[in-house]
Amino acid sequence: MPTIKSSTELRNNYNEISIFCNQTQEPVFITKNGQGDLAVMSIETYEKLVGRLELYHLLQEGEQAITAGKTHPFEQVFQELRNEVIGDKQ
Repeated sequence: MPTIKSSTELRNNYNEISIFCNQTQEPVFITKNGQGDLAVMSIETYEKLVGRLELYHLLQEGEQAITAGKTHPFEQVFQELRNEVIGDKQ
Protein backbone atom coordinates (compact mmCIF):
# COMPACT_ATOMS: atom_id res chain seq x y z
CA MET A 1 0.00 0.00 0.00
CA PRO A 2 1.46 3.40 -0.92
CA THR A 3 2.58 5.82 1.75
CA ILE A 4 0.70 9.10 1.46
CA LYS A 5 1.55 12.24 3.43
CA SER A 6 0.36 15.82 3.25
CA SER A 7 2.62 18.68 2.21
CA THR A 8 2.39 19.90 5.82
CA GLU A 9 3.79 16.56 7.04
CA LEU A 10 6.62 16.85 4.53
CA ARG A 11 7.47 20.30 5.82
CA ASN A 12 7.20 19.32 9.50
CA ASN A 13 8.62 15.79 9.34
CA TYR A 14 11.14 15.95 6.51
CA ASN A 15 13.81 13.90 8.33
CA GLU A 16 11.39 11.07 9.14
CA ILE A 17 10.15 10.94 5.55
CA SER A 18 13.74 10.98 4.28
CA ILE A 19 14.68 8.09 6.57
CA PHE A 20 11.59 6.14 5.46
CA CYS A 21 12.38 6.64 1.75
CA ASN A 22 16.03 5.66 2.18
CA GLN A 23 15.33 2.60 4.32
CA THR A 24 12.41 1.18 2.34
CA GLN A 25 13.48 2.31 -1.16
CA GLU A 26 9.81 3.22 -1.68
CA PRO A 27 8.35 6.59 -2.66
CA VAL A 28 6.13 8.72 -0.46
CA PHE A 29 3.24 10.43 -2.23
CA ILE A 30 2.62 14.00 -1.11
CA THR A 31 -0.78 15.63 -1.27
CA LYS A 32 -1.60 19.32 -1.50
CA ASN A 33 -5.08 20.40 -0.47
CA GLY A 34 -6.14 16.74 -0.46
CA GLN A 35 -5.00 16.07 -4.03
CA GLY A 36 -1.98 14.11 -5.23
CA ASP A 37 0.89 16.48 -5.97
CA LEU A 38 4.37 14.90 -5.69
CA ALA A 39 6.22 11.64 -5.35
CA VAL A 40 9.30 11.80 -3.09
CA MET A 41 11.96 9.10 -3.23
CA SER A 42 15.59 8.54 -2.37
CA ILE A 43 18.22 9.33 -4.99
CA GLU A 44 19.16 5.65 -5.08
CA THR A 45 15.57 4.66 -5.88
CA TYR A 46 15.36 7.38 -8.52
CA GLU A 47 18.61 6.24 -10.18
CA LYS A 48 17.39 2.62 -10.25
CA LEU A 49 14.11 3.74 -11.80
CA VAL A 50 15.84 5.83 -14.47
CA GLY A 51 18.27 2.97 -15.18
CA ARG A 52 15.39 0.55 -15.59
CA LEU A 53 13.66 2.93 -18.02
CA GLU A 54 16.87 3.29 -20.04
CA LEU A 55 17.23 -0.49 -20.17
CA TYR A 56 13.64 -0.89 -21.39
CA HIS A 57 14.32 1.70 -24.09
CA LEU A 58 17.45 -0.13 -25.26
CA LEU A 59 15.62 -3.46 -25.28
CA GLN A 60 12.84 -1.91 -27.36
CA GLU A 61 15.42 -0.55 -29.83
CA GLY A 62 16.95 -4.02 -30.06
CA GLU A 63 13.59 -5.64 -30.70
CA GLN A 64 12.85 -3.07 -33.41
CA ALA A 65 16.24 -3.75 -35.03
CA ILE A 66 15.53 -7.49 -35.05
CA THR A 67 12.09 -6.93 -36.56
CA ALA A 68 13.62 -4.68 -39.24
CA GLY A 69 16.27 -7.32 -40.02
CA LYS A 70 19.13 -5.11 -38.88
CA THR A 71 21.16 -7.88 -37.29
CA HIS A 72 24.67 -9.32 -37.76
CA PRO A 73 25.95 -12.81 -37.01
CA PHE A 74 27.46 -13.13 -33.54
CA GLU A 75 30.75 -14.42 -34.91
CA GLN A 76 31.16 -11.33 -37.11
CA VAL A 77 30.44 -8.90 -34.28
CA PHE A 78 32.72 -10.78 -31.89
CA GLN A 79 35.56 -10.77 -34.44
CA GLU A 80 35.12 -7.02 -35.02
CA LEU A 81 35.29 -6.40 -31.25
CA ARG A 82 38.36 -8.62 -30.94
CA ASN A 83 40.08 -6.71 -33.77
CA GLU A 84 39.32 -3.38 -32.06
CA VAL A 85 40.74 -4.54 -28.72
CA ILE A 86 43.84 -6.15 -30.20
CA GLY A 87 44.32 -3.20 -32.57
CA ASP A 88 44.39 -0.79 -29.60
CA LYS A 89 47.14 -2.80 -27.89
CA GLN A 90 49.49 -2.90 -30.89
